Amino acid sequence: MKRARHQPRPTWQTIVESQGLVYGTPARDARGRARPYWDESVHYVFDMDEILALEADVELLHSMCLNAVEQVVLMERFADFGLPEWSWQAIAESWRRSDPHVYGRFDLRYDGRRPAVLLEYNADTPTTLLEAAILQWYWLKDVFPADDQWNSLHEQLVDRWKQLRDLLPSNELHLSWSGVEATGEDQITTTYMQETAAEAGFATVGLMIEDLGWDSALERFVDLEEAPIDAVFKLYPWEWVLDDEFGKHVVSSLPQTAWIEPLWKTLLSNKAILAVLWEMYPGHPNLLPAYIDDPHELTEYVRKPKLGREGANITVVGAGMQAATGGVYGEEGYVYQLLDPLPEFDDMRPALGAWIVGDSAAGLGIRETAGLITDDGAAFVPHRIPRK
Repeated sequence: MKRARHQPRPTWQTIVESQGLVYGTPARDARGRARPYWDESVHYVFDMDEILALEADVELLHSMCLNAVEQVVLMERFADFGLPEWSWQAIAESWRRSDPHVYGRFDLRYDGRRPAVLLEYNADTPTTLLEAAILQWYWLKDVFPADDQWNSLHEQLVDRWKQLRDLLPSNELHLSWSGVEATGEDQITTTYMQETAAEAGFATVGLMIEDLGWDSALERFVDLEEAPIDAVFKLYPWEWVLDDEFGKHVVSSLPQTAWIEPLWKTLLSNKAILAVLWEMYPGHPNLLPAYIDDPHELTEYVRKPKLGREGANITVVGAGMQAATGGVYGEEGYVYQLLDPLPEFDDMRPALGAWIVGDSAAGLGIRETAGLITDDGAAFVPHRIPRK
């Protein structure tokens, strides 16, 4: 693994905008200078052996996470996750029904010298999907056409939707995002997912989640045409869904209405799962020590809110390493994870976002920042695998 530089394509901005990248907070380099969110002036280079090892690590972590959900449900440990008590039984029932899932993104620390370790799992509403699946693939074809890339995301998403055609109530699929999200990233990501579902043969309808209607007579959700909704893909976090009366309608609609990602994913998208994993697999090379609501023996750690998003409300405590971010999370409690700083390449720190589709590793996206915390100001950079 190494960081390399290359001249950007002359019309790169027009290219990526035509491919859907109409969002992205400007990032900063190691000297504090502004850089674009999509930055193809640099990229990371991997050996195929490294990628094969990462693929195996991701699929192993996915299997371990499913085992952890089973453990939480069996032991009824929902209180550790800061979720409302009225939702606990429905979460357990969602898991026991094997409500189908589509995708997720593992955020990993990796430096090419030792096994990747799990920092967190974006199992419910992962973004940077368009960048990982489409933008960096076309960059590769334009700039390094002879090389390869860990990227079968598009093909695997289409295949996964094809598998779900036999598992969902009908061939019509609604896909929703929140109109409150102002950058457009959620809408673009949902639109891309809509394209993959349509390619798989679904009749798709896109609409904001705020436009979902509740028919109290039918006791089910309807769309803007008053047509019943049989299946919904939502780019809207389960913890937000469960926070108001809307969530009670969602839960009561199960399984007549299928929700993707499924309700049981609210356990995997919660930082508390990191502590459960460490309890189940102590000393595992792909995990870091992690504990719920107390650092225990850790003297250097990262404190993360169980329901935090985009690097908000994180505190880093370590010898010579201190950092903190603000935000609105933390009332639900925290998880303390051993501080294992991201490696430095040219004074930048890459976080690897490794994708799982269904139960298979599917691709890699990389965000890098100069600081200790990867937040919504990090830059996305592509990668390649030289063909020998």
